[in-house]
Amino acid sequence: MVLTMIEVTDLSKEFKIRKRNPGFLGSVQSLFVSHYDTLKAVDSINFSIQKGELVGYIGQNGAGKSTTIKMLTGILTPSTGNISINGLDPARDRKQNAFQIGVVFGQRTQLWWDLPVEESFDLLKEIYRIDDKIYKKKMEMFFDLLNIDEFFKQQTRKLSLGQRMKADLAASLIHSPEILFLDEPTIGLDLIVKERVREFIRTINREEKVTIILTTHDVQDIEYLANRIIVLEKGKIAYDGNISNFNKVLGNEAVINVHFGKKVKDLKLPAAYKISEKNSDTSYSIILPENEPLSKLLTELQKKKLPITEIHQQKPDLAVAIKKLYRENGR
Repeated sequence: MVLTMIEVTDLSKEFKIRKRNPGFLGSVQSLFVSHYDTLKAVDSINFSIQKGELVGYIGQNGAGKSTTIKMLTGILTPSTGNISINGLDPARDRKQNAFQIGVVFGQRTQLWWDLPVEESFDLLKEIYRIDDKIYKKKMEMFFDLLNIDEFFKQQTRKLSLGQRMKADLAASLIHSPEILFLDEPTIGLDLIVKERVREFIRTINREEKVTIILTTHDVQDIEYLANRIIVLEKGKIAYDGNISNFNKVLGNEAVINVHFGKKVKDLKLPAAYKISEKNSDTSYSIILPENEPLSKLLTELQKKKLPITEIHQQKPDLAVAIKKLYRENGR
């Protein structure tokens, strides 16, 4: 039997934004008469997530991703609609819900800034009333998979961004939550630390069956971790489904960055190829059509006797890919 961990029904969130007329007179008037605009950050969305799923929740800045996560975690109360997190209402049952979820916000830490990491974990152990044996087992796992033993006795304020993110991930899982919310967990991390964090997330999802919602602008996070994605645009769901189907919707066009050994002021190519950008007289970005081999493009360039010094394939930027999806849907 499949267990539903998260159920969202007709969920909306509105914010009132105070209007003020320009100038000094407008400031004075606003002291006596207030006018407001209404911003609908999340607009009647519906989705459900099953136990053990790892879902990418993505969209452009301002699409409503963080607002949704804040409602799912109980930080914000919905304007309308219903949320069930493993049977609990996160706004009404905040305390009980806190024991079954873990949360990581990439730009904020849940550790005590002036305390050594070890003491922060001791406090979390007491807050969540974790049994000594379970705590020891958890810490052994974190030492093994995240290497937090290397900086366990350092103050949080002295940690690098990568070290702090590892510590925050461990802290979010210390009480064995069934659901984990990750908001930009790899933002600002170097490649090696990103790989370590991604592998850890994948491991706890696969082995511990932790249900995970991941919001990120890093397309590689999504490709490596998620099987299903929910795409948000202006507060509405534009796509909800398997990531492979999403790629089919987008097509498989690639952007090829080519650098020449001499100036090419006006590069002419057959109609099948489009120049997406002229970076300089010696560098062009060319769109390679779906199912078109790169060798064919190279042959066309060689016909022109253009010396190629460097070439590499660029994966589509997530924001560009999402915009293409909206165009496909007639938005």
